[in-house]
Amino acid sequence: VQLAESGGGFMQAGGSLRLSCVASGVTFTFSLYTMGWFRQAPGKEREFVGAISWGSGRKDYADSVKGRFTISRDNAENTVYLQMNSLKPEDTAVYYCAGRTVYSDLAYRDTAYDYWGQGTQVTVSS
Repeated sequence: VQLAESGGGFMQAGGSLRLSCVASGVTFTFSLYTMGWFRQAPGKEREFVGAISWGSGRKDYADSVKGRFTISRDNAENTVYLQMNSLKPEDTAVYYCAGRTVYSDLAYRDTAYDYWGQGTQVTVSS
């Protein structure tokens, strides 16, 4: 499975961005993959942002983004999205899309994910 993110860029605080992640080389139907978003700021470890499970589409988010970020998926297009509203300078990071093997539960550790995109830079100015 290959993942490709897009949609990053430069935004002022309070603005919005939508990241997209398209999966290719999918062996099983995309709806069977739990998908997540992570981010890594300079000098910091990669951290969980949010994830959406296979099947039910259950979602969970890091406390730092709850109420501001929303994950969604379009299984027909093999795509997962991260809508980011009310952006803050501390949201500045490289954002990564990640996927787990089929039928895997929602997870919060990056080591639980098997597939990764290259990342897309998001920069928020104050």
